[in-house]
Amino acid sequence: MAVSTATAPELTAEQVQRILVQPLEAASAFLASGPRIFDSAGPVRIPKLGGPVTDPGWTGENELIPERDVDFDEITLLPSTMKSVKVLTRFSNELARQSVIALDQALRDRLVRDVAAKLDAQFFSASGDGITTPKGIFAYTGTQTVAVGGALTLDKMLDAEGLMLAANVDPTRLRWIMTSRDFVRLRQVKDTTGRYIVQPDATEAGAYRLLGHGVTVTNRVPNTTATPPTGRAALVDFSQIAVARDLAPSVKILDQTFGDYDQQAIRVVARYDAAPMNAQAIVTLTGITV
Repeated sequence: MAVSTATAPELTAEQVQRILVQPLEAASAFLASGPRIFDSAGPVRIPKLGGPVTDPGWTGENELIPERDVDFDEITLLPSTMKSVKVLTRFSNELARQSVIALDQALRDRLVRDVAAKLDAQFFSASGDGITTPKGIFAYTGTQTVAVGGALTLDKMLDAEGLMLAANVDPTRLRWIMTSRDFVRLRQVKDTTGRYIVQPDATEAGAYRLLGHGVTVTNRVPNTTATPPTGRAALVDFSQIAVARDLAPSVKILDQTFGDYDQQAIRVVARYDAAPMNAQAIVTLTGITV
């Protein structure tokens, strides 16, 4: 059903101010955290070198040099079966003419934000199969894990950092991913004198660091479906995550398709995929008390 003057009279009254109040919404965070983005309309293959050569050994003068094989692998993204996020909204030409705001721009902005939010929620999820929908960061295989088994503490976070160091991950690239619930709980931790342990960056508004690493606070990190449910968090080197982008949220105005109804439409389409290039550069913290 198309939006019309009958279903949206709020936009046509003469006394309406020429602004549109936007709801408070979460910003898209996954792509802003720094993954490596590859633009491609078709499947993407990223070659990957295997582990180090087994035991090169010490070889003396006139001795036979041992022969060793080198292993190769690859990461595949955007298979032909990967679906897109698509949405279409129709509206009447009467509403477009009578609206006190730029209706097409308002609908365009709304749909683009919704598509971006859908993608962001999927990238932070524990679902996806990598075939028809992208795998979420908590669905990647081969990642490291810290079992919290209670409230998230700084000690458990240090355990996660220790796993990263043991895997030779660059500590300067690490970033925490957690919900606002867990972040606020950590902010409330005090020392024996009553002073807060976690302090904000005095040089930047709203910037926080935990154990020296930046923090992405997003409530799109899902709880488990267990009974009772538990929370998740992660320590991630986003430079080790590859994102294949076929279409960023792209807008098309359809002014003739529904001409027999005297209607226009706005279509927004996006197609992405994501996968870790080195899964060891991701540590998930599980079993966090909700």
